[in-house]
Amino acid sequence: MGTDSGRARILLDHAATLNLQTGNLLNWGRLRKKCPSTPSEELRDCIQKTLNEWSSKINLDLNQEMPDVLECNVDQAMEKINPEEREELKVSAKLFIAGSNSSSIRDAVDMACSALGVAHLDSVIIAPPPIEDGINLSLAYLQPYWGELENLVQHKKIVAIGTSDLDKTLLEQLYLWSQVKPHSNQVNLASCCVMPPDLTAFAKQFDIQLLTHNDPKELLCEASFQEALQESIRNSQAHEWTPLWLLRYSVIVQTRGIIKSKGYILQAKRNVS
Repeated sequence: MGTDSGRARILLDHAATLNLQTGNLLNWGRLRKKCPSTPSEELRDCIQKTLNEWSSKINLDLNQEMPDVLECNVDQAMEKINPEEREELKVSAKLFIAGSNSSSIRDAVDMACSALGVAHLDSVIIAPPPIEDGINLSLAYLQPYWGELENLVQHKKIVAIGTSDLDKTLLEQLYLWSQVKPHSNQVNLASCCVMPPDLTAFAKQFDIQLLTHNDPKELLCEASFQEALQESIRNSQAHEWTPLWLLRYSVIVQTRGIIKSKGYILQAKRNVS
């Protein structure tokens, strides 16, 4: 009944949660952009194309009850890891929390493990959770998020955990407070062309790996997600939807350093007044 966009709009207007998975972007074929883009542009393009593919394959029966949770996937790109190859592969993820709920971390890790068919992730780096303008990131603010990650390490869902964009002072505070020590810390080279000497010395002393990245401060903002939703599914109540978290993963063949799989998983909720 109706158009692809019309069917998708009906489902969106009834659902409470949207789980979006791109699958392996290396399997996208014609969907894949040929030119490399910024992380923000790549993400937005992936969200829109995933929504378009999903909406084109909806088989809607209005006599059935509308689902509360929508699973929005690119079916042909979904790919689980072969258990026989698992030991040869490193599964890494970077997690961006859009809301202020640290329990989102467990949801994200569980969904990633399920999507990839693995029992655990080898490495998870968490981006600094969003804070209000004028407020500095502090250890007290990071603690509930890091505590959730530690819990997942203790339950063998993650092997190593890391941070992003922490200066030497905050990284040292986290290191001294934490039970599970940070394995790595990402530094944005857009904000500093050279690694700060005090950060380098501290990381070397305590065996913390320093990595670089080029992600913006907020990779998944509410406005950008709503625009992507509106452009893909016309006349939807896009303003009602808020992203909760985004997880970007990569699967690497350890002996050769080759990327075997990469993709995005995100969860959004609908705010109904």
